[in-house]
Amino acid sequence: MTERHDVQALSDLDVHVYEAVAAQSVGSGGGSAGLDGVVRASGLTEEEVRASLGKLVEQGYVVPFGSGYGLGPHTFEVEY
Repeated sequence: MTERHDVQALSDLDVHVYEAVAAQSVGSGGGSAGLDGVVRASGLTEEEVRASLGKLVEQGYVVPFGSGYGLGPHTFEVEY
């Protein structure tokens, strides 16, 4: 995906889930972030995380990776 993402278009909840995916991915050595780990890391309900992941995947911020999720191509940095 070569289009530029507008991170400002994401809701606070979506940014929070994205950051949880990033933290879990890095914590697993660059692997995938499982749903349970993202729910725990975000402190959100599974339903909220699933809905947000659906949006993030649709927009290319997050990609299915193995049995979980990984980061898609991005043009911004996340600090955590």
